[in-house]
Amino acid sequence: MVRRRYEKKEIALAAACILLAVAFLTFYIWHQAALISLGYQTSRLEEKIGQLEEEIKGLEIRKTSLLSLEKVERVAREKLGLVEPRPEQIIYEDFRLTNEDE
Repeated sequence: MVRRRYEKKEIALAAACILLAVAFLTFYIWHQAALISLGYQTSRLEEKIGQLEEEIKGLEIRKTSLLSLEKVERVAREKLGLVEPRPEQIIYEDFRLTNEDE
C-alpha cells in the first residue's frame, strides 16, 4: 500500500475549509446566544412595561380622588381655613362687548 503525498495547495485548501467551517460555526453559535439574550431582555422589558402600566393606573386613580371637588373643598375649608365670601366681598364687573372689542 502506497501512501499518497499531499501537495501544499491541497493542505492549504483543506486548512482554509476547516477554518471557514469553524468561523461559520462560531458565528452561528454567537448569533444564537445573542438571540436568546435578546429574548430574555425583551421578556424583562415587557414585564417592566406591565408593572409601569399598573402603576400608571394606580396614579390616575389617586389623581382622580385627589382632584374630586368634594376633596378639594374639604381641604380648602379644613386645612386652609377658607370660607364662602360674604356678599359685600363679591365684585361684579360689566364686560359688555363694544364695536372696538370685536
